[in-house]
Amino acid sequence: MRLLPASDTALLVELADLEQTLALYRAAQAQPIDGVQELVPAARTLLVHYRPEAVTPTELAAALRARQAAAQAGGQPVAGTRAARQVEIVVRYDGEDLPAVAERLGLSVADVIARHTAQPWQAAFAGFAPGFVYLAGGHASLRGIPRRPSPRTRVPAGAVALAGDFSAVYPAASPGGWQLIGVTAVPMWDLRRAEPAYVQPGFQVQFIDQRTAGRHISLPAVPDSESNKPLAPDQQAPEAIEFEAVGLQTLVQDAGRHGMAGLGISPSGALDLPAMRQANRLVGNPVHTPVLEHLLGGLRLRCHGRATLAVSGAVAPLTLHAPDGRQWPVPGHAALALDDGDVLAIGAPCAGVRCYVAVRGGWQVAPVLGSCATDTLAHVGPPALQAGQRLAVGGAVPAQALRATQDAAAPAPELPRAGAQVTLDVVAGPRTDWFGPEALARLTQQPWQVTPQSNRIGLRLHGAEPLARARHDELPSEGTVTGAIQVPAGGQPVLFLADHPLTGGYPVIAAVARHHLPLAAQLAAGCQLRFRLVAPFAELGDAHDTLPEKPA
Repeated sequence: MRLLPASDTALLVELADLEQTLALYRAAQAQPIDGVQELVPAARTLLVHYRPEAVTPTELAAALRARQAAAQAGGQPVAGTRAARQVEIVVRYDGEDLPAVAERLGLSVADVIARHTAQPWQAAFAGFAPGFVYLAGGHASLRGIPRRPSPRTRVPAGAVALAGDFSAVYPAASPGGWQLIGVTAVPMWDLRRAEPAYVQPGFQVQFIDQRTAGRHISLPAVPDSESNKPLAPDQQAPEAIEFEAVGLQTLVQDAGRHGMAGLGISPSGALDLPAMRQANRLVGNPVHTPVLEHLLGGLRLRCHGRATLAVSGAVAPLTLHAPDGRQWPVPGHAALALDDGDVLAIGAPCAGVRCYVAVRGGWQVAPVLGSCATDTLAHVGPPALQAGQRLAVGGAVPAQALRATQDAAAPAPELPRAGAQVTLDVVAGPRTDWFGPEALARLTQQPWQVTPQSNRIGLRLHGAEPLARARHDELPSEGTVTGAIQVPAGGQPVLFLADHPLTGGYPVIAAVARHHLPLAAQLAAGCQLRFRLVAPFAELGDAHDTLPEKPA
């Protein structure tokens, strides 16, 4: 067992193989560790998210080693302790990589198909996207298949693929580098089902060749689940907000969808959590009440009835337009009382990029899987708001939970302007040792420009000198954290934000410290980044624990 720093709030546990990983995962679930928030298993690693104020790295390491010892003594099988449920997936084996896979393995296409369908696969763990489950234990001849040298920009939904020792089905269209051998019509992920994921860890999956299954293929039923349906806006609500314009992107967000890594769902949530909390405090809401997250200005809100709003986050001009034609500027980071017919317009920010709009009593939107957060990668949560849409307000928070509005919840933080240079604190790891000392020095010494291709998934960065790896072998997929600085083959890093995939196959050289994640979320394209190393790479060893007891 190796214990590697993944951030100042996460450890990556590296184990010998999948069997050990799943055994430790089950043991840590059966006997929870105080302070641990989430466990993300992968091919031979377990990512452990923890609260540093509740458990130190040394205490966490000791607890994990104790769980590993218990798992080894128990001798649990890979499939886990839950009763194995078998599902069938009918496949049309015509994937464009199928001939190349057969040639690489020294088999015929028919042989590859026969071996892919010869025995059930074990659903080991979820990652990458909701409904994407890594299937292990297939025919031995189908193992060790490398990813494509260059990932496809779009893999179709339902694509059946191989990579490493695993098979999987892409639940939705997405980029991907696995070898495509076929396609299925079985929906892997559907929020209309009571259980959205067709395959879950612990299941057995039997692939069936469509040519032998007959012409009539039985697909799983999709019963409606009321809890997963977005709430229709109430056009007759006495208090409502109409969206005359929504700008580039306006989303509903809250503190995130936690505890769902087992389904391949990341927490998501507001990128600038302090700004979200501040907006809610200003209008007297509980701090985790859903808000609007708005990008780069252009939002126009028309009030029907009366409402109290507050705008926090990015510094942007706010203008109130009265029904009689008058207009005047109003302050941000303050509670604003709107009357019937008033229009609040948010202009382009002069500092930061994301504004947060709270309304007293809350926006009336339905939670999806327990949260109102919108995950733009996984397509989970309320859809982006559209011009002409109208949402009822004021009835989402019980009256007894409301407090008085505040003139100022906290001093507004100083946010970067376009083209500014910003320094972010980083913690080295977990794969710093995949890079030479020159790469780590380059990461911290040269500036990195935020490119226009950045979004809620991550900030794409560009530096004059790319980061070169010392190791070039393939890294099995492993859990990643918000703030991870992942380095693809080209050497230009990506800084993961809240909607990043749960797992990734490129090495992570460092991660942004927790206290600087909100600042990273407010960086505009063209900003210059510098990284300051506040915790060096240090494996947590058996004899001498070298990680800091508290995050820097």
